[in-house]
This record gives sequence, structure tokens and C-alpha cells, in this order.
Amino acid sequence: MPIVHVKKIGFRYVEERVLKNISFEIKNGEFLGIIGPNGSGKTTLLKIIDRILIPQEGSICINGVNIDEMKRDAIARLIAVVPQDFPVTFPFSVEEIVLMGRAPHLGRLRFEGKTDHEIAHEAMKMTDTLSFASRSINELSGGERQRILIARALAQQPQIILLDESTAFLDIKHQIDFFDLIKNLNKKEGLTVISVTHDINLASLYCDRVILLNAGNIHCMGIPDEVITESNIKEVYETDVLVDHNPQTGLPRVTLLASSLSDQGSRSKIGAAPQL
Repeated sequence: MPIVHVKKIGFRYVEERVLKNISFEIKNGEFLGIIGPNGSGKTTLLKIIDRILIPQEGSICINGVNIDEMKRDAIARLIAVVPQDFPVTFPFSVEEIVLMGRAPHLGRLRFEGKTDHEIAHEAMKMTDTLSFASRSINELSGGERQRILIARALAQQPQIILLDESTAFLDIKHQIDFFDLIKNLNKKEGLTVISVTHDINLASLYCDRVILLNAGNIHCMGIPDEVITESNIKEVYETDVLVDHNPQTGLPRVTLLASSLSDQGSRSKIGAAPQL
């Protein structure tokens, strides 16, 4: 049985139809990437999986249970989200931010106990953030903040982690560090990961399968070699690209062709992952 089963999802914002007849399954422990141009429905689909948005058509099942039949705290014990950023106005400490991940496991008016602190500390160990547990979240760099958000998600003890363009504001080094950490947790802890990203090369490098969305439809879905092709990118992004294979990984690698400079053979990579 798949851990996530998306069945014929359709969604619209008032008159604008955003998703149309979206269906796919995700295996337990799989790393799934969702790519596509702006406005293709990527983040909307992620919010529907987390039941932040409710579709007008279709259904989502988690471990065989329709998500509509689940309470919010039950969903939060199964699904954690790592956003692009976590803006805070109050100077919470790192430990306090991570402990927020324990909220779905606490009853009303119950404060964190010894077990909750132990789980939060273990999450910080796994993300190498325990050394600055007492520091204010506002004192941290972008890369450090993202590791804290992963720790907070792990403190929820979820089965599924959703990444909503989580590396959008990070430099190359921190993008790679972030995805290396997530991939390691995916392999060692068996976490199922669903990642929305604009970086096609990062999706190629880290994802087991990729969904390419186009105008609210699944244009194609499969392993990176099946999805990340010159014809698919051309059709969906309306951009000429070169797709070859990374000599180190053997995975598809996308290079953007600048049309005004193509006669001179000038090329620049899509995304910010020179290792690809």
C-alpha cells in the first residue's frame, strides 16, 4: 500500500482552475520531486497533500486513510513541512523553535515534558544544531535556519516531510548541504520526502522520481532520465536547453541555451548546482 495516494485531484481558486485530474502514488521511503514553471500548481498541490487547502475534486489517502477523515493534529503527526523560511518577530531560542514540532503530540494545556525535550535534542543532534540550542533564531544564517526548520520537522516524528522550495534563498553550498541532510534522513530514517523545487538539476540529483507539472496537469512522471529531457523542458518551459548526463553521477544535467548567444556556443546552467 502506498503511503500517499493522490486520486483525481482538481482545485480552483474562485474561477481560476489550478489543478486538473492529478493522480499518483508515493511509496514509503521514496524521495519525490515536483517541478514545473511558475503557476503550474506545485505549491497548491503540496498544500492539498497537507490539507491546508481542500480540493473541489478527488481525494488524498495517507496510509490508506482518507485525509478528510483525519483531525488536524493527526495529520501533523504524519506530515511535517519545511518552508522557504520561518519569519519570527519574537526572539525564540533554537530549542524553543524545535520544541514547537512537539505540539501535535501534546494535549490541551499540556507543556513539553522530559520525553519531548529528549526528542527535540535528538532532532538537533541529527541536524547538527544542538551546539547553538540556546541562541536566538534571529541570530542565525539562512543555512542554519533551514537546518533548524528540519529539526523542528523531525521533532514532529512524521512519516512524510514536505519541502516547499526550501532552498530558494540559499547559496550553492547551503543548497547542497540542505539536500544532503534530507537525503541522508530519507535513506537512514526511512522518511518519505516530497520536494517542490524550481531547480531541475537538484531534483535530478536527489529525487527517486520526478513529477513535471504544466498548467495544472501532470505532463509526465518517472525517474529523472524519463522526465528531464530536452523535449519535455522545451514543451513545458518553452525554453531551449541541452540535456546531457553528468559524468560523475550519470544523472541528467540541464544547461540553458541563451538564444541570443547560441551562435557563439555560450551556455549557462539552470539552477545553482555546479556538481550536476
